[in-house]
Amino acid sequence: MKLLIVESPSKAKTIEKYLGKDFRVVASVGHVRDLPKSNKAAIDVPGGFVPHYEVVKGKEKVISEIKSLAKKADEILLATDPDREGEAIAWHVAEACGFGDGERKSNHSVSRIVFHEITKEAVEAAIEKPRAIDTHLREAQEARRVLDRLVGYDLSGLIWKKVRYGLSAGRVQSPALRIIMEREREIRAFDPVTFWTIEADLKKNPSTSSGQVNTFTCSIEPTEKKEVEKIIEEGNKGTWKVVDIKETKVARAPRAPFITSTLQQTASSRLGWSPSRTMSIAQRLYEAGHITYMRTDSTNLAASAKNQIEDVVKKKYGAEFFEARSYAKKSKNAQEAHEAIRPSHLNVEMAGANEEQQKLYRLIWQRTVSSQMKSAEVMRTKVVANINDQGDIAKDNPLQTGKGLSFAMPDFWLNGSRILFDGWIKADPASASEDVVLPKFEKGDSLNLLDIRSQEKQTEPLPRYSEAGLIKELEKRGIGRPSTYASIIKTLEDRGYAEKISKALHPTDTGEVVSSFLEEHFATYISDSFTAEMENELDEIASGERTYKKTLSDFYTPFLKELKSKEKIEKITNLGKAPEGVMCPVCGGDMIIKLGKGGKFLSCEKFPECTGARTIDGKELEGPKDTGELCPKCGKGNLVTREGKFGMFTACSRFPKCKFVKKDEEQERANSTGVECPTCKKGFMSERRGRFGVFYSCSNYPDCKYAIKAKPTGNLCTMCGSLMMEGTKTIPERCSDKKCPNHNPHKLEKK
Repeated sequence: MKLLIVESPSKAKTIEKYLGKDFRVVASVGHVRDLPKSNKAAIDVPGGFVPHYEVVKGKEKVISEIKSLAKKADEILLATDPDREGEAIAWHVAEACGFGDGERKSNHSVSRIVFHEITKEAVEAAIEKPRAIDTHLREAQEARRVLDRLVGYDLSGLIWKKVRYGLSAGRVQSPALRIIMEREREIRAFDPVTFWTIEADLKKNPSTSSGQVNTFTCSIEPTEKKEVEKIIEEGNKGTWKVVDIKETKVARAPRAPFITSTLQQTASSRLGWSPSRTMSIAQRLYEAGHITYMRTDSTNLAASAKNQIEDVVKKKYGAEFFEARSYAKKSKNAQEAHEAIRPSHLNVEMAGANEEQQKLYRLIWQRTVSSQMKSAEVMRTKVVANINDQGDIAKDNPLQTGKGLSFAMPDFWLNGSRILFDGWIKADPASASEDVVLPKFEKGDSLNLLDIRSQEKQTEPLPRYSEAGLIKELEKRGIGRPSTYASIIKTLEDRGYAEKISKALHPTDTGEVVSSFLEEHFATYISDSFTAEMENELDEIASGERTYKKTLSDFYTPFLKELKSKEKIEKITNLGKAPEGVMCPVCGGDMIIKLGKGGKFLSCEKFPECTGARTIDGKELEGPKDTGELCPKCGKGNLVTREGKFGMFTACSRFPKCKFVKKDEEQERANSTGVECPTCKKGFMSERRGRFGVFYSCSNYPDCKYAIKAKPTGNLCTMCGSLMMEGTKTIPERCSDKKCPNHNPHKLEKK
C-alpha cells in the first residue's frame, strides 16, 4: 500500500478517484504543528532562533491516524501544496509522525511530490518524479513564521504598555496600515478647487447619417461662473456641428493570465468580493480539480495548456484570432516553475459546485483563453464639437472676441473608440466595457442640441484604497507575497484598525493612533524599503543564497536594541487638546482627546479626580451610575449602569474580574426567537449583535454559551439531532453543527 498525504480532505477525495486500490489518500487538515502561544517557550533566540513546535490542539487524532496507516505502507508520498507553506507542512507531518523528511528515520520510503493542478495526468506525473523535502523552502517559511512572531510579540508588548492593552503590530500588517494612513492624511490635507462641468447632449443630424440617429454627450470644464453662464447662453442659440476629429488606430494587447494578486483585484472590481472570499472560492475550485494552484506570482502557462487554448480559440472564434504569447514576470522573485492560475481543462468553459464558484471559474477561463489571442484593433477617437464655425477662434483665443462675435465659444469634446477587430475581446468582452463606443463621424457633420446643462463641482483628492487597490499597492512596493495579501487585509479589519465602508478602507481611530505611534518610534521597520528587502531576503533563503540563522540575527539584534531604547518613552494618554470651547460636562474644566476601546473620545483633563467625558463629536457621555444593588454573582461589587458600544447596560462594577451582566428582560423578550436552547434546556435562543454582526445565542449566557450564526427555525436535524437554522434561497434551512453533512446544503444536494 502507498500512503499519499495532502492538506485538505476534499483534495484527498478528488485525488483518490484518480489512483488505484494500491493507494490510500489522507489529509493533514492543514498544519499539524505550530509555535506555542507563549513567546518564551516558542523560540530559543540565544540558541540560534530555534523554534519549539507543539502539536496543534485537536490534531492528535489526525497524527495518530497517519502514524497507523504509515506502519502498513510500503511507500509514503508527501503531496502537500506546491509552495513554502506546503513544503513546511510536509516536513511537520513527517516529523510529528516519526517517519522523517526523506532521511529514512523509518523503514519506509518517504518522498515529496508536487503538482500544480489536481488532474489524473498531473498527479500520476508527480508520482513518477519524487524528491526529498526542499530544506531551503522549508527554512524560508520557518524564517517568516519566526520573524512574524518576534516582531508581533515584541512590538505588540510595547504598544500594550505605551498605548492601550490588547492592541497589536505586525511585520507586514503595520506597513500596510501605514499606507492606508498616508492616503488618509493626504485626503485630510487636500484643498479642493471649484470648477464647473458643462455637458451638451447632441445627436447626428439624420440628413448626414442616412436617417440613423446617434446621440452622444460632449463636455467642457470651465473654472469661472460668468464663463459658464455665457457658454450655456451661446450654446442654446448656436448651430452645432463636428469641427474636428482626431483618430488614432491602436492595438490593445490582452492581459496576462491571472496570478494571485490580479485574480483578487479583478474579482473585487468585477464581482465585489473581498480577497479572502476570492481565495476561499478558488481553493474549492483547485481542490475539485478545476483550476491550477491559486497561490502563484508566475504568469507562465505550460506548453500543454497553450496547445489546448489554441484548439479552443480556433474552434470557437476562428484561426485569425489566435496568437501564442508569453508574458514577463511581474515579480522579480517570481517562481518560474509555477504556472499562472488557469483552468485544468481549457475545453471546459464552466465548472464549479455552485454559482459563485462558476462565476470565478468563468473569470479565470476568459482571462486564460484571451491571453493567447491577437490584439484588438481600436480606433481611438476625439470628437470636437462647437457652434457657428468658432472652433478655430476658440483654440487661439478661448476668452477673446473675434470676427464681430461677442464671445468665442470654447470647444466641447468627447473621447471614445470604435472596435475595428475584436481580437481577445471576443473571449473577454467585459474588459472592453471601459470604453465609450462612438459612431463613425465626419468633420462638418451637422448636430442637433438636445440639452445643455452645468453642474458645480470641486476637485477631489485621491480615493481611499479599496481592498483590490491596496493589494495592487502592496504588490507594487514589494510588501508581502501572493499567499499573504488576503490575510493582511483581513487582519487589519479583524484588529479594528481599518473598516470597509462602501468598498473603501477607512482607518479607525485605533488604527490611526497605532500607526502614528509606530511611524514616530519605528519608522525604519515599517518602511517600504525595509519590508520589501526583508521579503527579498526570505526569497534568498528559499533559493539557498542566504542562511536562516544569519538572516534572523542581522534583523533581530538591531531591532531588539531599538525596542529597548523605547522602554522609557512616556505612555500615550493624551492625544491632544479638545476643540476650543468644549468643556467638561461635570466640572467645566478643559478636556483632552483619549483613545478608548470604541475609538477616540474626550476626557476631563483632571481624570481620575473628575470622570466627565464626551464623544469625539462633543456629545456628553454618561459615566457609570451606581444602582445600589449588590452583584448577585460575586457579592462584592455593586451593579452599575454604563454606556457600551451597543447602548446602555447594567453590569458588575468589578468588571473584568466579575463579568456579570444584568439582563434587560423587556429587551430579552423582544429579541427572543422562542426556540428552546438545545444545550441547557433552560434559556431561549435570542438575537444578539456582536463584532461580526448578528448572531443567535442562549438567553442564559454566560452560564450557557451556546451560539449559532443564523436564526434558528425550531426544527432539529434529521441526521444529527442538532438545531436547524435558516439556510439559502434554494434550501430553506441547514444544520447548525459544522461537522454535520447537512451543514453544507450544496454538498449534500450534490451527493
